[in-house]
Amino acid sequence: MRDIIAAFVFFTRLPLWRICSVPADSFKRIVAYWPLTGILTGAMMTTVYLLAIYLNFHIIIAVLLAFVSRLLLTGALHEDGLADFFDGFGGGRSREQVLTIMKDSHIGSYGVLGLVIYTLLWVSSMFTLVQLFKGNEYVVFLTCDIWSKWCASQIINVLPYARKEEESKIKKIYDRMSPARFILGFAFGALPLLYLIFLSTNANYYVVGATFILAGATAPIITMLLLMLYMKRRINGYTGDCCGAAFLLCELSYLLTLNCLWKFF
Repeated sequence: MRDIIAAFVFFTRLPLWRICSVPADSFKRIVAYWPLTGILTGAMMTTVYLLAIYLNFHIIIAVLLAFVSRLLLTGALHEDGLADFFDGFGGGRSREQVLTIMKDSHIGSYGVLGLVIYTLLWVSSMFTLVQLFKGNEYVVFLTCDIWSKWCASQIINVLPYARKEEESKIKKIYDRMSPARFILGFAFGALPLLYLIFLSTNANYYVVGATFILAGATAPIITMLLLMLYMKRRINGYTGDCCGAAFLLCELSYLLTLNCLWKFF
């Protein structure tokens, strides 16, 4: 339970540390429970979106407000990682340059452009999907968040940490997941997908609907594998910024793939 609380302390701005003492070692195991925090962030986006629709805001404004709500809840933790990722891998030539640039708190042109393009693609993709799944928008928000976090979390099981332990933000290196934590994380990530399949299918088109969702869910897996190969080649490992960037890029690949596929189904 303390590991789960540590995950919410790190990945959100909830002041749980005020009411519960979390051992420092718990932060070494938080990535395994990353998908669990997606339930909260996904629910927050859904609530804000539905409230905005109830108040007669345009759909695209409602989607943008939902996006902003996650930024506020997480403190833009993942977006900060994405900006540093683009700056480091875009501007650095050697391994040392990439790691140094990502460590710099200033944002560069690669980071700015990356965040702008990412935001535009996320909002426009979600704008299409919430209309497609009208009445069940909450499942779209949940699946994109939770499943992508599980896919991104596998980075710690495959790659070594690229810096020294004392140079990390939490001054700890994440532990690789035990089989039990791996299965638990997968369960949290996969259950919303199964529910989305149930909602999007009926007796006549079950196979078609299931194929649609599962094809979209495959995109984050492929994206994560490609990112891990790229990180392995460039810096021989991962950093905290790489984790945040991996989540957002996996999520974006999921949304874009569903946008590409739904017309064919």
